[in-house]
Amino acid sequence: MSTKQNQDALRQVIAEAFNQGNYDVLYNHFDPDFIEHQFGLHSTINGLKEDIQYLRTAFPDFSLTIEDMVTDGDKLWARMIARGTNRGGFMGPPNGRTFEATVFDMCRFLDGKIVEHWGSPDRFAILAQLGLLPQ
Repeated sequence: MSTKQNQDALRQVIAEAFNQGNYDVLYNHFDPDFIEHQFGLHSTINGLKEDIQYLRTAFPDFSLTIEDMVTDGDKLWARMIARGTNRGGFMGPPNGRTFEATVFDMCRFLDGKIVEHWGSPDRFAILAQLGLLPQ
């Protein structure tokens, strides 16, 4: 697959699964045996679907905006901005606070499918903005 096709695949996963809740797109772009390297996330497509559903329940307005993408061979890096409002409860009851944080992701593609994923959201910034850190 081409660099553009891999970029389009990730764009579709972000736009449809994360931003709109259309989880069927995951089956189109993730290999059934993909390996998840981000701490706390599942390494199955159904598990990934559950992880995204959790985010979209805790933050019903959750969105990711792709700011930059770089590819090198079979790897694609993306810098994104995540945003959301704690209306569904996250680490406690909903508090109505919002967050905006940087997320770095790297995906490795094989035959047009994501076979490995590494993610690094700025969890400290998220927790601080949501008022979930000790003062």
